[in-house]
Amino acid sequence: MSSGPTHDRITLWILPWIVFATYLATRNGELTLLMAGGFFFSGLMFGPDLDIHSTQYKRWGILRWIWLPYRKLFRHRSLFSHGLIIGTLIRVVYLVVMVFAIAIFLIAIAQLLFGFPWNWQKFILKVIDLLTNKYSTEAIILWLGLELGAMSHSVSDWISSAVKKQRKKAMGKKKVT
Repeated sequence: MSSGPTHDRITLWILPWIVFATYLATRNGELTLLMAGGFFFSGLMFGPDLDIHSTQYKRWGILRWIWLPYRKLFRHRSLFSHGLIIGTLIRVVYLVVMVFAIAIFLIAIAQLLFGFPWNWQKFILKVIDLLTNKYSTEAIILWLGLELGAMSHSVSDWISSAVKKQRKKAMGKKKVT
């Protein structure tokens, strides 16, 4: 299994290639920035190791408590944390639900204290409408960046585990002979 600093180096080494390939494919600086930002964020703070007390988890600072239920829900290196597509999907849904829950709680308190009207159901529907209609391309590009950042993490874990397994197997054969 690769260490936190190794995952960081992999993210930083791949980032220029992500930028180059995205710009080449889209010829759009904004989409390139979204892809690169998603990749960078996922590689350093939003990757599969949020299910343990990892470098990624620690980078959340005072907000890392948000990830405690996630850590309890998922076993390390499970399909639900390290799985391609599903791991990122679960983290995105989890973070969105947590942010909305916290926001709704704070707004509800503010409504009680100051008495202003606000309909959170209409707000959520408006956000969903914006993401699915007006900003669907941007949402897809951001999603791809997040997924590629997580994939670089998971694939490096799989490769390093396979290499260690082969080394162990080779060392075992040397001892026998």
